[in-house]
Amino acid sequence: MSPLKETWLSDYHIDGQTFESSVGFVETCYAEFDSLLLDSGLVLAPLTIAYETYGELNEDRSNAILLLHALSGDAHAAGYHNGHAKPGWWDIMVGPGRAFDTNRYFMICSNVIGGCKGSSGPGSIDPSTGKPYALRFPVVTVPDMVRAQRMLLEHLGIERLVTVAGGSMGGMQALEWVVSYPEVVASCIPIASTYRHSPMQIAFNEVGRQAIMRDPNWRGGDYYAYEHPDAGLAVARMIGHVTYLSDESMHLKFGRRLRDKEVYGYDFTLDFEVESYLKYQGEVFTRRFDANTYLYITKALDYFDLANNHGTLVEAFRDVPAEARFLVMAFSSDWLYPPYQSKEIVRALKGNGLDCTYVEIHSSFGHDAFLVESDQQTHVIRHFLEVTFHRLGVRP
Repeated sequence: MSPLKETWLSDYHIDGQTFESSVGFVETCYAEFDSLLLDSGLVLAPLTIAYETYGELNEDRSNAILLLHALSGDAHAAGYHNGHAKPGWWDIMVGPGRAFDTNRYFMICSNVIGGCKGSSGPGSIDPSTGKPYALRFPVVTVPDMVRAQRMLLEHLGIERLVTVAGGSMGGMQALEWVVSYPEVVASCIPIASTYRHSPMQIAFNEVGRQAIMRDPNWRGGDYYAYEHPDAGLAVARMIGHVTYLSDESMHLKFGRRLRDKEVYGYDFTLDFEVESYLKYQGEVFTRRFDANTYLYITKALDYFDLANNHGTLVEAFRDVPAEARFLVMAFSSDWLYPPYQSKEIVRALKGNGLDCTYVEIHSSFGHDAFLVESDQQTHVIRHFLEVTFHRLGVRP
C-alpha cells in the first residue's frame, strides 16, 4: 500500500460485528533517517519513525493534516490493524464524515521519537552495541519530536500543513509546530493542553518515574533481557490514570461500590470497584508500553516550555503569520490540564492579534474527554476546518 494513500471501508466486519464510517484496515509505515541533532547537543543516529496515513493526498499536496498523540498514544490513530478488534486511539474523530474527514483530507500520525511503538526509543537496538539502548538513548524534548516529524513530512513531499492537531502532549507538539515552523502551518488545534507544565504536573510525573525506577527489576534501565519492571510501570500508570479522570466521573462509574463482596474484607485485598479498575488499567498498560519510554516521554513533557528562549509566551508567537488560525479547546472537568492553562495560550495569541477561537466543553470525563467526547468536538472542529479552508483558499 502506498504510504500516501490509505483505503477506507464504509461498512466492514470484525468477529461478526459491523463497523461503519471507518478508515478500515490500515498498516503502519516506517521511515528511516541518517541522523537528528537534539536539543541536548547529542546526535541520534540513525533513527526510525513509525507513521500511519488516512485519506488521500490531493494532487497539489495541499490537504494534509498532522495528528499528534498523547503520552501513551502512538501512530495508530484510526482504523484497525489486521487481526485486532480495537481501533486507533482517535478513531471516533478520524474517518469519512468525522471531524477529520478522510473523504476530504489526508491525515498523518507518527509515533514520537523516544516512543516504543516503532519509532526510535530506549528499547530500540543501539547499532554500536547490538543491544537495546536503555538509558544510553539520548534524552529527547518536544521540539526534538517536532523536528523528527518535520523530517517525515519532507520525506513524504509535504511542504504545507493545513492543520496540526492533538490533545494533551499532542497539543504541546501542535503549539511547538506553530512556533518552530510558522511558515509550514496554516492552523492549529491544541486540545486539553498547556504551554508548560505546572509544578503539580511535574510532581505527578516524578512520582510515576520514581515508581518505575524503584522497582528492583528496572536494573538501571537495562532490563530488556530480564523480567521487566512491570510492577513499577503499573503503579505509574495507575497514578497517571487517576489524573485523567474527574471526581464526578469516578463517582458515576464506581461510587463506593464493593468488588465481588458485600462487606469489607478487613485486609489489604481489593475491596472497592475503583481499586480493581486501577489495578486492571496498570496491568494492561504493561503489556503494550515500555517503562523506559514512560521515563523519557514524561521528562520531555516536564522540560516543555514554549516561552523558553523567547522571554514570554506572547513573544513566542511573534513570528506566526497573521493569517494563521487557532482553535483552542478545553474541558470543564479537566484538572490535569485545567481550562486556565488553555486560556493562557489564548491570551498570548490574542496579544499578537491572531485569529483564535476558544471553546470550553462541559464534560464530566476529565482529561480523557478529548478521547471520548466526539459529538461536540466534531461539530466545532468541522466548522473550524471549513472556515479555515475557505479563508485560505485551500481545497481538498
